[in-house]
Amino acid sequence: MIVRIMGEGQVRLADSHLTRLNELDDALLAAMDNGDDASFRLTLNALLDAVRELGEPLPDDSLEPSELILPSSDASLEEVRAMLRDDGLIPG
Repeated sequence: MIVRIMGEGQVRLADSHLTRLNELDDALLAAMDNGDDASFRLTLNALLDAVRELGEPLPDDSLEPSELILPSSDASLEEVRAMLRDDGLIPG
């Protein structure tokens, strides 16, 4: 799966990592539902850090279609809310 982090670039991520990312996505949704900005910020950064650590960066000149687009680490709660699907940022 190709994942784009807005403002950073793309990484190739094995589907086997989706379970961990979904756990973080669920925690992010909970923080958003509770309006807990501090928890939202920590969880968003943990999600993005996991993608960076588990994924393999693609070259900057790569034009692969992204299957998943994640917000930047400085995205606001409202900006992330606008990106949500029925099941959060991460499908599944």
